[in-house]
Amino acid sequence: MATDKILYINATVSNPSRTDALARYLLSFLHGEITERKLTDLSLKYMDSAAISKRNADISKQDYSSYPLAKEFASADIIVIAAPHYDLSFPSLLKTYIENIYVIGLVTSYGADGRPVGLCHAKELYYVATSGGPLETRFGYDYIKALALDYFGIKRCELIAAENLDIYGSDAEAILEATRDKIDHLMK
Repeated sequence: MATDKILYINATVSNPSRTDALARYLLSFLHGEITERKLTDLSLKYMDSAAISKRNADISKQDYSSYPLAKEFASADIIVIAAPHYDLSFPSLLKTYIENIYVIGLVTSYGADGRPVGLCHAKELYYVATSGGPLETRFGYDYIKALALDYFGIKRCELIAAENLDIYGSDAEAILEATRDKIDHLMK
């Protein structure tokens, strides 16, 4: 019996992390082989001119041997991203990760009309976020959702968020419990 390949992209930096705790709660409902990529543990480098030139040359030769993270992302059945909400977005390491996995021929391609054609195997992506204040999705989740739906070919994206956790007078534990209840309902 085949099991789902679940890729957990952990973009959290705090320890302990409320975002990671919620993502792990979600993961407890999923059945399959979980591979975690803790972004702070990877030696990710931003895409400078040399890296872009190398990637372009590799793509033109269809040599994907230097892109194991992109292969892993493209072959996952389910993707879970844990990304706390920082400064209206997500941690910069997540953007660096995306730049490193965005390999034409592995995660996406372009049709004759120039439109993207997703090559990822994943049927769903869950984006788990926490925020001390209100969650602004335009520069975080909405960006990831647009990539997933429009460029990677992932058909379903779900936002799981706990917001206003650090607002004076907020009951952070009650907010987290309500978010766990939402996960319970979503995963039924």
